[in-house]
Amino acid sequence: MTAETKQSEHSSTLPGFLGVIDSTISRIESFMLAAGVLLMAINTIANVVGRFVIGESIFFSEELNRILIILITFAGISYAARQGRHIRMSAIYDAMPPWLRKVMMVIITLVTAVVMFALCYFAVAYIDTQAGRGRVLPALQIPVWWTLVWAPVGFLMTGLQYLLTAIKNLTEKDIYLSTHVLEGYDTDEQEV
Repeated sequence: MTAETKQSEHSSTLPGFLGVIDSTISRIESFMLAAGVLLMAINTIANVVGRFVIGESIFFSEELNRILIILITFAGISYAARQGRHIRMSAIYDAMPPWLRKVMMVIITLVTAVVMFALCYFAVAYIDTQAGRGRVLPALQIPVWWTLVWAPVGFLMTGLQYLLTAIKNLTEKDIYLSTHVLEGYDTDEQEV
């Protein structure tokens, strides 16, 4: 992969500071997903090899995989929003004229952003509650709340992604499912 290809993967079609935010979120998502999947694969393979070759499992393998699943899940919701891949119930939406679909897309993305920011707020409050309880993971002996920090991070990035999509729809003539995916289905969806 060339440097130019890597750059285009994380470049944004949004102007100025908004483009910087969009590109930064893209890089963070990519890192979180790649690191999470690779670490989970390495941990699982090492545990299997240890169990069958040495006769001993890695004592913290299950806990580490649980933490990585949380990381991958919450980074994945942001990535899915960036790719315009969240489930859409669009029978009524598809029957609307383009100008009304545009209005609806702005409303949908703004409401979704608000919901994601609210979930981020509640996740932080939940983590604060967990931190106050002082519980630790049995094998790794790290505080349980450390394993949950990925939830508000994922909700925040997803909320920002939907907010940026609303801005993109307000500033462009086309209808966008995300900052770089035009509205449509399979054969007519275009990534810009």
